[in-house]
Amino acid sequence: MDKDSRGGAGAGPPPGPLRILRAVLALPGVVLGVVPGVIVALAPGPPLRPPPWPLVAALPAALGLSLMAWTIALFSRRGKGTLAPWDAPTRLVVDGPYRHVRNPMMVGVLLVLLGEATAFRAPLLWAWLGGALVLVPVFIRFVEERRLAARFGADYERYRRAVPAWIPRLAPWDGA
Repeated sequence: MDKDSRGGAGAGPPPGPLRILRAVLALPGVVLGVVPGVIVALAPGPPLRPPPWPLVAALPAALGLSLMAWTIALFSRRGKGTLAPWDAPTRLVVDGPYRHVRNPMMVGVLLVLLGEATAFRAPLLWAWLGGALVLVPVFIRFVEERRLAARFGADYERYRRAVPAWIPRLAPWDGA
């Protein structure tokens, strides 16, 4: 993989904190904050109770938030962009968790949704998670991967063939 496509020589400065914050608020902020907040606020039935084992909800949420933070930082530092399609990285990011799985940010989002559904035990949150489990892979496959192939060409195709989309490979991909 050539150095330029991995965020090396020739890459511009990383985006500033406001650009990153706008992207985070617009996308995961809505998916993980606004929509679940509305669902919980409007949930019919008895008052929501905390989970019997709060750690069961906290573990996937914490892991998901960690993955998201790591990938957002990589998009900024290595990719010179944000997670937003309108401000996407200009360099292909294949470092950190991307050496094991192609979609760690979306895995993080799904883990946070799992934590929220477990924490609040609202049936509509479980439905929201179920919808995401169906729609996210479809979007990734038919929209995101086509954009990446068009933007990064042979480098992305080589990466796509070597690194699985959802189930992490044990040995990190070395780019060869």
